[in-house]
Amino acid sequence: MSITRSISRLQAMPVQQIIEQYGSPLYLYDGDKMIAQYKQLNAAFGGLKLKVKYALKANNNINVLRLLLHQGSGLDAVSIQEVQLGLKAGFAPSAILFTPNSVSFEEIVEAVDLGVQVNIDNISLLEQFGHKYGNAVPCCIRINPHIVAGGTAHIQTGHIDSKFGISIHQLRHVLRIVAKENIRVNGLHMHTGSDILDSGVFIRAAELLFDAAGQFPDLEFLDFGSGFKVAYKEDDVVTDVEELGKVITERFQAFCSEYGRELELWFEPGKFLVSESGYLLVKVNVIKQTTATVFVGVDSGQNHLIRPMFYDAYHHIINLSNPQGTPRIYTVVGYICETDTFALDRKLNEVREGDILAILNAGAYGYTMSNNYNSRPRPAEVMMLEGKAHLVRRRETLEDIMRNMTDI
Repeated sequence: MSITRSISRLQAMPVQQIIEQYGSPLYLYDGDKMIAQYKQLNAAFGGLKLKVKYALKANNNINVLRLLLHQGSGLDAVSIQEVQLGLKAGFAPSAILFTPNSVSFEEIVEAVDLGVQVNIDNISLLEQFGHKYGNAVPCCIRINPHIVAGGTAHIQTGHIDSKFGISIHQLRHVLRIVAKENIRVNGLHMHTGSDILDSGVFIRAAELLFDAAGQFPDLEFLDFGSGFKVAYKEDDVVTDVEELGKVITERFQAFCSEYGRELELWFEPGKFLVSESGYLLVKVNVIKQTTATVFVGVDSGQNHLIRPMFYDAYHHIINLSNPQGTPRIYTVVGYICETDTFALDRKLNEVREGDILAILNAGAYGYTMSNNYNSRPRPAEVMMLEGKAHLVRRRETLEDIMRNMTDI
């Protein structure tokens, strides 16, 4: 979806009423957009036994999980707590893939006890898993293909120095462990990182996975991760999932024919499903002009949306209160006592104190990465669904922040 269309969808919502009822700052989600993204991805791979495993680290609100559950989605969880959240949301254990990183073996055991599909990404845990379970419990193995996706280094997970996955060059050793411990490997997994623009990256990594898969006779699925790029700027190039679907479908069907039976194809989209559906609505507290810069200071900060400071991520910003105002150059900053910049030298329609700004593409890695720095509470979350606004998480209070503190 283009930025223009995202803005149009937002402008069709009763934003002022929502702000008046629930206050600011506030996360606003377009549930219908999430559903549309899910359906688009499924349609692109219509010729395959596709399983979508939503990466809930992107947005873990239980109402988002249930919304996607009702569409038929499974879950990709990266912590035992995410597994437990998925079970509380109503997902069957068999619909949850557990892909942790640098966890203790005790967490793996807990996941097995809960009945979810375990995905192992290092040799030490694979050896321990085989020693304990043999072929009684199947597992998936995460392979690092050493192929780099697009985007910045922060979001690349398939390069040679990545902590994620078992190197494709260690496959012979993996096979020895599998044979020695009689491990039943029912899936292979890879994830090259985010912001993949063309099918070539997927195909190059997929060929490595296909080659490896031929050495595992009990496979039920291959998991290609995700990394589909969405638009953050008006002229952004995005992943063409329809084109990707055609290319991957043809090659995957050929592989299944060679393998001897039809396998399931899994993807783990997070950002693709929820990023464009989300908006962080903030109120302008102050306009502050210095000798060099005109600052717009808002009632939020990196404590609510850390991506601009953490990833140097671009988020489009619009002035909802003055859409016809004269465009001027501003730097939009937060109220946290740190360098706390949402946007540097950004052209916005003239901003006045009290205006409401919308920060776009805030549906993924927004609230889930938020914190209470400076003792600031987290904002409320509201979901628009079929024309109605639903409060899906209450605004925090100081009492919430102090809840687990004890006296001495």
